[in-house]
Amino acid sequence: MEKQGKTDLLEMTHEQLVCWLADRDIAAYRADQILKWIYLRQADDFDTMSDLAREIRALLAQHFVIGRLVTEQVEISRDGSRKYLFKLRDGRTIESVLIPERDHDTLCVSSQAGCAQGCSFCLTAAGGFERNLTRAEIIAQVRDIQQQLDDSVRLRNIVFMGMGEPLANYQNLKSALSVIIDNDRGLRFAGRRVTVSTAGLVPRMTDLGRDSRVNLAVSLNATDNETRSRLMPINRKYPLEELLKACRHYPLAAGRRITFEYILIDGVNDSTDNARRLAKLLQPIRCKINLIPFNAHEGCDFQRPSEAVIQAFYGVLFDKNYTVIIRRSKGQDISAACGQLRARSKAHSG
Repeated sequence: MEKQGKTDLLEMTHEQLVCWLADRDIAAYRADQILKWIYLRQADDFDTMSDLAREIRALLAQHFVIGRLVTEQVEISRDGSRKYLFKLRDGRTIESVLIPERDHDTLCVSSQAGCAQGCSFCLTAAGGFERNLTRAEIIAQVRDIQQQLDDSVRLRNIVFMGMGEPLANYQNLKSALSVIIDNDRGLRFAGRRVTVSTAGLVPRMTDLGRDSRVNLAVSLNATDNETRSRLMPINRKYPLEELLKACRHYPLAAGRRITFEYILIDGVNDSTDNARRLAKLLQPIRCKINLIPFNAHEGCDFQRPSEAVIQAFYGVLFDKNYTVIIRRSKGQDISAACGQLRARSKAHSG
């Protein structure tokens, strides 16, 4: 990200910054000081970096900016959820959602502007794909929202479950994750509290397991290839057999489990037969299951199942000794569905 010929410092890795400083005969340890100012102290101005010599601060200001996203809109729900609409440098918009939990808060961030996966139940997919987010734009969602929060908010978890397929933007995702979980000069989130969700980009799942110590979530949503391919076109390239094989071989750390997300859609994938097939499919995998009743939105014919159907599905999995949670949608009184606030903003501006 650049502004008037200057580079956004959030785009620079620690190694790149060390090299840049070394080319100017500035000691490597200065990179640590600079990054701590940005990520731990939320600095927006080089002049505030009081432990740097004035000449270094001036040099940094000549070449860099410290980027922020433009907060276009914030919707706050009665349940405490906050949905942020951010404007990027090229005018495109993305969403992030802060979700209150019982003893902490979770931030759901985006990895792309739009999405190319074409899942039939997803509002973001209906808007098409625009572009990948940069490393800086991914990091800025976390950093900017942290700055806006008061001391009552305990932001502990980050989930890549917003707009886009994170693993389709792998290099920028990996680079951003390195900052998010850096405990010395980054944003200091524990790897076990950061989760990357995928629709099933199998080759990149292997890469994530090798390159990072964050959690993996897989959006499954069906127990047979025909239904899953209808819901999620990626299944035609990486069918269930291939996806589940990758899950079985995923390098899980001690005590970790893969999370399988299963959106329950009325009359499509919500029968007790589906639940029994799901239990059988996942039997060899160390996992937990999040059941997500479909969140209906305009332009989609799918409906949410009845509460009795949801509970029956849950009961089958519970009786099979799975750890299973019904995820109730938050923010029902605001633009709750992923992509909804962005879609309404586009319609209004159009």
